[in-house]
Amino acid sequence: MKKVYEGKTKTVYEAEDGNYLLLFKDDVTGDGDIVDPGGNTVVGRVEGKGNASLRMSRYFFEILQDAGIPTHYVEANLDNNTMLVKKAEHFGSGLEFVCRLQATGSFIRRYGKYAQEGQPLDYLVEITLKDDLRGDPLVNDETLVQLNLMTAEEINNVKKTTKDITRLIKKKYDELGLELIDIKLEFGRVEGKIALIDEISGDNMRVKQDDRILLQKKLCEIVCG
Repeated sequence: MKKVYEGKTKTVYEAEDGNYLLLFKDDVTGDGDIVDPGGNTVVGRVEGKGNASLRMSRYFFEILQDAGIPTHYVEANLDNNTMLVKKAEHFGSGLEFVCRLQATGSFIRRYGKYAQEGQPLDYLVEITLKDDLRGDPLVNDETLVQLNLMTAEEINNVKKTTKDITRLIKKKYDELGLELIDIKLEFGRVEGKIALIDEISGDNMRVKQDDRILLQKKLCEIVCG
């Protein structure tokens, strides 16, 4: 198979059937010595972390498909740490939709004059460009339209879907006694329709148990068993 992309936590290969194969790695992101799923720098490796991310992704993709939410997911191979997905067309070089339930992380760094750490947020959706060199800058709806990255209708569609997905995942965590803080999702066009792509794991969300952020492997143990 041909390697098409080397990411921080996954390697992407082009499969022979036109789909893509995602290989989940044990690399973790963060800032300095602190592991942070929202970080843009690889700060180390944790044995088994890639498999945990894959298990969680399979778990949640199957829940979303049962709920009728389009995704790029086809199947997962836990033995090989791989997930087969449908080919997706990105919006530009990629956009990320962050749904926030509490103020923390970069939100506090930007708006700390007006917000307090842990302040409740009502499914606030922020959009960022995937651009590590520029720190994944925020972008507003009108800018996306004028840059021809998305139409206004597509933006509204994805924002609604982002909230719907967050509510489904929050409901599951509530049942497990966990607290979802925020989640970062990526969308693209799959077979002509907007669909959720990339992954759904501890790599792109913050979840607390007893006021402590759970790392990927521990979160997977609780959610997937």
